[in-house]
Amino acid sequence: MGRPIVAITMGDAAGIGPEIIVKALADNELRSKARMLVIGDLRRLQLAADIVASPLALRKVAEPSEALFEEGTIDVLDIDCIPEDLAWGELSAAAGHGSYLFIEKAVQLAMDRQVDAICTGPLNKAALHAAGHKFPGHTELLAELTGTEEVSMMLTAPKMRVIHVTTHIGLIDAIAKINGDLVYRTIKRGYELLRTSGIENPRIAVCAINPHAGENGLFGYGEEAEKIQPGIEKAQADGINAFGPLPADTLFFLAGRGDFDLVVAQYHDQGHGPVKVLGLENGVNITVGLPVVRTSVDHGTAFDIAGKNIADHESLLEALRQAVDLAPARIEAA
Repeated sequence: MGRPIVAITMGDAAGIGPEIIVKALADNELRSKARMLVIGDLRRLQLAADIVASPLALRKVAEPSEALFEEGTIDVLDIDCIPEDLAWGELSAAAGHGSYLFIEKAVQLAMDRQVDAICTGPLNKAALHAAGHKFPGHTELLAELTGTEEVSMMLTAPKMRVIHVTTHIGLIDAIAKINGDLVYRTIKRGYELLRTSGIENPRIAVCAINPHAGENGLFGYGEEAEKIQPGIEKAQADGINAFGPLPADTLFFLAGRGDFDLVVAQYHDQGHGPVKVLGLENGVNITVGLPVVRTSVDHGTAFDIAGKNIADHESLLEALRQAVDLAPARIEAA
């Protein structure tokens, strides 16, 4: 078996995506473990390569089968859609549409098993919406393109993994949406991913919604007993090592010191805050439940520093490493 092929989408062309891609692909250790194929606009990537003074040469391909994956080069499946005069760091519908096209192509290749994993550069939601693609973010877009009814967002950082029961909806709507079956499905998706990653019996802790996990009815309206506990009990009945619901403040402390392999957060900010405090530059976003492997940087397009050769590519490196770890190996051509 050989190295998996990872498709890297360029993200929003006005942001830092092009820069961090050419920086990350200079890492020979990473490239020794996988074959990297960039899906983006060749001219824009060349401009980014010039900005960062990359020693790598860009090579245009029309299909993954044409890629050579040679040392010193970056194979680029060119989707020629970005205006040559696009400014760095400015909101652009053209860049938003381009980011959609890059994802669309990557999903098609992954579903056709021409690539083994997708790693996405950052997109800008306002630019995506300006181009007519009305998705809250990558997670929902990928679910739509793959025909997946339900997925979960997992964030990883040094010493912690967090999967979310709900994500891009308001807090009141999130609490209304949470129920035992959804909590169970989220636990199950996280459990299966960790098993795939080599953790035989992952320890999974589930956050409460209310302070002190409701303090026996003192806070809230019994949400822990009604909405969360049934999902935990169902997971336990499946043999999953699940705990909770536990007060989130205490739980994240325990997870940070290594007591748990995964935290189940009930809503967006409950999970995102602790992970980003632990290390935004090393954070990775994994979409769990798709028929394809997908990882991503856990930061935005950083318009304020785009095109200035100061963007840190460490999050992309970590996202690529995790994509490689999760992707199936394939037979490599001689």
